[in-house]
Amino acid sequence: MALAAGWHVLPGAFTSSPAVRHQASHLWWFLVAMQPAAGVLFALDGVLLGAGDVAFMRTLTLAAALGVFVPLTVAAYLDGWGIAGVWGGLSGFVLARLVGVLARVAGTRWALPGT
Repeated sequence: MALAAGWHVLPGAFTSSPAVRHQASHLWWFLVAMQPAAGVLFALDGVLLGAGDVAFMRTLTLAAALGVFVPLTVAAYLDGWGIAGVWGGLSGFVLARLVGVLARVAGTRWALPGT
């Protein structure tokens, strides 16, 4: 909530450029919308990494990067979506990883040694 409320103030703490602040105002909402999903994702990343489920995390991250982030970023370039398209790709990457991690922790395989 505080992040959403600071959309006009916080970018000014990092830059004095009006062009950069203007662009940040358009991209800010990607950041705000992504935070709840990213918070859950990164917490569960820690659980799975702590459990030694690194092979799954590697494969999931590669699949999300190659299957979601790269295609959306290339589409953003080809279709002229600009940096908003790149942030859309990043949001898709986070959501794809979140779905994978939630599916993994819904079972018990991650909790078994050597899996």
